[in-house]
Amino acid sequence: MINPFSRQNNDTGFRATSDLTGRFINKDGSYNLQKEGMPFTSRMSIFHDLLYIPTWKFIAIILLFYFCVNLGFTTIYYIICPTELTGVLPGNSWTTFKELFYFSAQTFTTVGYGRVNPIGDIANILAMLEALTGFLSLAIATGLIYGRFSRPRSYLNFSEHAVVAPYKDITALMFRFAAYKDKHSLTDVEIRVNVGMQDNDTQVYKYFSLELERDRVESMPMSWTVVHPINEQSPFYGFTEEDMKNADVELYVNLRGFDEVFSNIVQQRTSYTFGEILFNRKFVPMYRESEDGKKTILELHKLNIHKDITSV
Repeated sequence: MINPFSRQNNDTGFRATSDLTGRFINKDGSYNLQKEGMPFTSRMSIFHDLLYIPTWKFIAIILLFYFCVNLGFTTIYYIICPTELTGVLPGNSWTTFKELFYFSAQTFTTVGYGRVNPIGDIANILAMLEALTGFLSLAIATGLIYGRFSRPRSYLNFSEHAVVAPYKDITALMFRFAAYKDKHSLTDVEIRVNVGMQDNDTQVYKYFSLELERDRVESMPMSWTVVHPINEQSPFYGFTEEDMKNADVELYVNLRGFDEVFSNIVQQRTSYTFGEILFNRKFVPMYRESEDGKKTILELHKLNIHKDITSV
């Protein structure tokens, strides 16, 4: 049974009915949501998609676009006006096609080595259009690359699991995170944790704001273990691991802070479902002193390491 003394939060923006399943927020902070009912072209945003997709996909799209555009212009040159280009080396069809492809690539990038050049009206018009396409493509690609590099990011890693461990004279729900870039450290960091859980009596989801041991720090050069004491005001008061599962518990974590490198506010979201909340576990320390005693070493590889406390 959900603790009736917990502070309920009805402003999360999530649904209350129990006819839907699955987590609301993915581990990477994106919403686990798919929209339908309108054409795909109206829902898509190419610019934003190219800003947020993984780097390897972005590079692959740029290279694929470059190849396909040149291949298209090469095909047009080869079909319509092969005789309107001078300087093409004699040979078979494959040799001619390669020569035209290289000419197309040089025109697209405005390199223009000069051995192959158009002499007819159709070829010159096509070359003009391709050069214009190249200019516009370069401008768009430059804007996208700058946007990806300059976009403020938190550079935070959250622990894969949250744990329920002893805390003072009671227990507490804990998870932790750390900034993994050497030169990035956040200041004025604030964190909010909400929880969504199903009331088995009414079969609706209820949302609560969790009281934290500390919800703000002035600076965060090291890791931060977020602690929610499970006391008489906690919605988890008296909960077992089985109760977490039956209530379909999911934690929603939202963090904001000021990044000195970007001189801007950054934020990051993540979530923990009931299957990612472990009982009777405790995080191991993830920092140590350097051998010369002059520095503190933050061991990022220990972010997800926890130990069983039942055998201690």
